[in-house]
Amino acid sequence: MRILHDDLANSQEGRLTFAQVMEKALYHPQHGYYGPGPRRIGRSGDFYTAVSVGPLYGRLLAELALQGWKEQGSPGEFAVIEQAAHDGQLAEDICEELLGRQGTKGLRYLIVEPNPRYEVVQRQRLERFGERVKWVSSLAELPAMPALFLCNELPDAMPVHLVRWNGQVWHELYVAADRGELTFTPAALSSSELESELARLPTDLPEGYTTEVNLAALAWMQELIKVPFHGQIYIADYGLDDFELYSPTRSTGTLRRYAQHQTDDRVLENLGECDLTTHINFTRLIETAEAASLKVRSYELQGRFLGKLAMPVLASLEGRRDGSTQALLRQFQSLTHPAFMGRSFRVLVLEK
Repeated sequence: MRILHDDLANSQEGRLTFAQVMEKALYHPQHGYYGPGPRRIGRSGDFYTAVSVGPLYGRLLAELALQGWKEQGSPGEFAVIEQAAHDGQLAEDICEELLGRQGTKGLRYLIVEPNPRYEVVQRQRLERFGERVKWVSSLAELPAMPALFLCNELPDAMPVHLVRWNGQVWHELYVAADRGELTFTPAALSSSELESELARLPTDLPEGYTTEVNLAALAWMQELIKVPFHGQIYIADYGLDDFELYSPTRSTGTLRRYAQHQTDDRVLENLGECDLTTHINFTRLIETAEAASLKVRSYELQGRFLGKLAMPVLASLEGRRDGSTQALLRQFQSLTHPAFMGRSFRVLVLEK
């Protein structure tokens, strides 16, 4: 990305944090991977998601929304709120199942979308649902009302800081330019917030141990806590707990780039043309939520969570052998089987 070299040339110290680089590589309006508009997902894209498996995922989340609505006494107004709706496919699957049911006229769908290019695509896809689908550009604009907030694979694409342990102290890995090539260079930590997070990490780590710290995910959770809606927060993503994420054996962290269903650790190459992701720290998300008196409703592997949620759907398919039934069963297997998405993804549900 030429723009990164310009930023480096204009920076006072000739370097940028990796969080700054990742932010621009993914979200720059013209040159970022996600900035210009929704990316292809699935077989013809760079990666798969639960949404790309088929409409069953949305059908199950619609059931979760109905459960939440009924638990709150079936109020006259209730919203499903989605952040990171991408091209609107999950919203369409949920609305198809949810908004067409009898007795649900008070239910609506809200999308948090700061990128106007994405909103255009989403509006085209969801046009037939009319005024029951609305958009806001930030979390701060969400109304005070009962709701189910959901995000599918959001925090893993938030910019992270890279750090390395030298046997005694942590150094941050900055990005600099060396003869036209981007390279990592260690220096002092860039902020007191990063220093505080690193104080939590073990010190019995091998020299050269490298990992990432997702301050953006913690800031996002703190912002989400302040939004005045009440109900459940559903977060599905690939991630780990503290003891797994910072195990001495995980000495190179989890930061990876994705392109055409291939992944590697060459994260400074082809910036803007490939996805960059990390495993999220579920322990820290939970600690941040609980510090604000939110309660953990569920935290488990995606396969187990969706397996329980799908029991009524599976019961309704018993004895049927038509093509649509077989398609739903294949989707269920992809979403829940440990060899596919069932073990690699986790679900965290918070009560707000």
